[in-house]
Amino acid sequence: MKRTELKPNHRILVIDDNQSIHADFRKILCPDNTGDTTLRGMEAALFDDTPAAAPTTSFELDSAYQGREGLVMVKQALAENRPYAMAFVDVRMPPGWDGVETIARIWEVDPDLQIVVCTAYSDYSWEELRAKVGQPDSLLVLKKPFDNVEVQQLTHALTKKWLLNLQAGLKQGELEAMVQQRTTELAHANASLLASEERFSKAFQASPIPSGIQSLPERRFVDVNERLVALTECSREELIGRTTNDLFIWNQPELVDQWFERLARNEEVRDGATQVRNQAGALRDVLVSLVPVSLGGQPHALLLAQDISERLLLERQLRQAQKMEGIGQLAAGVAHDFNNILTVIQGHAGMTKTVLGQQSPCAKSTEQILQAAGRAATLIRQLLMFSRKQVMQFRAIDLNENVANCLAMIQRLMGEHIQLDFRPGTELPAIHADNSMIEQIVMNLSVNARDAMPDGGRVEITTALVPVQRKSTALDPVDRDGKFVRLTYTDTGCGMDTEILGRIFEPFFTTKAVGKGTGLGLATVFGIVRQHHGWLEVASQPGKGTTFQLYFPSSDQPAEKQEMLGDVALRRGRETVLVAEDEEPLREMVAQILTVQGYRVLTAVSGRHALEVWENANRLVDLLVTDLVMPEGIMGGELAERLLAQNPRLKVVFTSGYSPGMAGKDISLLEGRNFLPKPYSIGKLAQFVRQVLDQPASKN
Repeated sequence: MKRTELKPNHRILVIDDNQSIHADFRKILCPDNTGDTTLRGMEAALFDDTPAAAPTTSFELDSAYQGREGLVMVKQALAENRPYAMAFVDVRMPPGWDGVETIARIWEVDPDLQIVVCTAYSDYSWEELRAKVGQPDSLLVLKKPFDNVEVQQLTHALTKKWLLNLQAGLKQGELEAMVQQRTTELAHANASLLASEERFSKAFQASPIPSGIQSLPERRFVDVNERLVALTECSREELIGRTTNDLFIWNQPELVDQWFERLARNEEVRDGATQVRNQAGALRDVLVSLVPVSLGGQPHALLLAQDISERLLLERQLRQAQKMEGIGQLAAGVAHDFNNILTVIQGHAGMTKTVLGQQSPCAKSTEQILQAAGRAATLIRQLLMFSRKQVMQFRAIDLNENVANCLAMIQRLMGEHIQLDFRPGTELPAIHADNSMIEQIVMNLSVNARDAMPDGGRVEITTALVPVQRKSTALDPVDRDGKFVRLTYTDTGCGMDTEILGRIFEPFFTTKAVGKGTGLGLATVFGIVRQHHGWLEVASQPGKGTTFQLYFPSSDQPAEKQEMLGDVALRRGRETVLVAEDEEPLREMVAQILTVQGYRVLTAVSGRHALEVWENANRLVDLLVTDLVMPEGIMGGELAERLLAQNPRLKVVFTSGYSPGMAGKDISLLEGRNFLPKPYSIGKLAQFVRQVLDQPASKN
């Protein structure tokens, strides 16, 4: 019988060496009911009733006369899948196994078999019997001679019990299978949970966003990742178990409290802007998000603090660049006309001063006019330099020589209460730079240092050739690799905090009192360095001074010696000069100055007019003085090219108040020594004209 076939089993095995015992069991359990059937029929006819049904339970009885024979039959029944439900076993069965050994052997192969021990003697006590065969729940004792009813009751009960045991076993198997399935599912769930926790842990720790897990409502950190450790500069041990209020991390703790209150109301907290304070006191801008999570059945919050300091810095730099561009466009838009006006003012004031002499009562007023015009010219020049629209005359220059030439001026500018120390580097290569722009850098840094040291101090200027290999930075978004000439400018002044340090290169930003500064000094330095394809770095702390480090690409060309121009005695000449200038007052002033100096002067109001004057001159023109920006479609550069094509020995002086790039064409001749920036004094004009005329023709 298969274990899954839950049918009644009435197979009985009797093991006894006495044949009469087998006959007795058969009479009791397998009676012949033919006579009973006839009797019940007669009874029904007599009493006019339906015959009662005979009992339907019938047992299948097999006999074995020795223990070994019984064991074989039990095995055969199991092999046929028709096991016995119970067995009656006699205790004494000479000459083979007795009943106890037979029962023990049978239960080894069929432990489910229900057994009744039949005995007429007290061979074993119940305790001894249990000890020898075990399984007391499947064992009963029947004393001989036995009662028929008792045998029937035992048989019905034990076969029923066998079926119930089978049902219970199957149910237990089902339960065990169910438990095994649930155990397997639980194991898989636990494995998935562990894998999920491992993935979360790895993702949490490897996340580029500073993250932490805080218990609620205490807000104590239970875990943090390395980026949060780096952001706060607190160790993992310092963070775990403590709250952000304990560590004073938030710059606005009341704002963070509001976010946690929103989280408690199941409201979303996404990308809240605030600042995190690290252990050094520096503030970093972050976007905070809070996500509710459950750990171990307890409420927690996942804190995400995305560091956006670099992004905000880039945004500020972009706004600054846009501001610089806007100011540069404004400056360039007015520079041409304004510098023309200043040139006229300076020229006529200079001529007036020369004519009147130093003893004239108006000499002081004339000097004031010249100084005011000079300050206005400086302001325009700074705007153009800052916006990188100033005309540059790049040459291979010696930085050490350039700084050394400025020392006397710097010392006068700063005053005797400030000690100046210059330490030039040895074997310094040249840099491709504009000499006057480098002087402007040193002057602006000196003014900045002087104002930072009202009670005196020390300035140290050093130069050196340094190897650089680094990635782009916020102030210099270009990868750098090679050797660069470094100019270091250090003062012992009041220094700056991080907030001021982040704005010092903004145009018009100044910490000085109203009227004490334009806010263009350091912005101009920044613009000049960038126009020289270099970069700068600055370090400062309140009370500990400031250090600027300016880097310039080194040049393979040898340094050129620079000739200094200044207001000296006016030099005369007799050559013919063609002046092409669209601004009438300026054109007349230049013509007047050159005429006074003995030159024969021709004038033109535009490039096209200058070509006509050239054709009708009836004399050889020795020098062309032309503005770069000219009306009627012919700029100064194109005019010079056309005239040089007709007379290669022609000398040319270019003048302009702003970048030649805005004149519509880049002028390679500006790399030479024939450019005179506006505004200029009458002395510089006369000296420059004479110098260019005296140059060999190949120098043009």
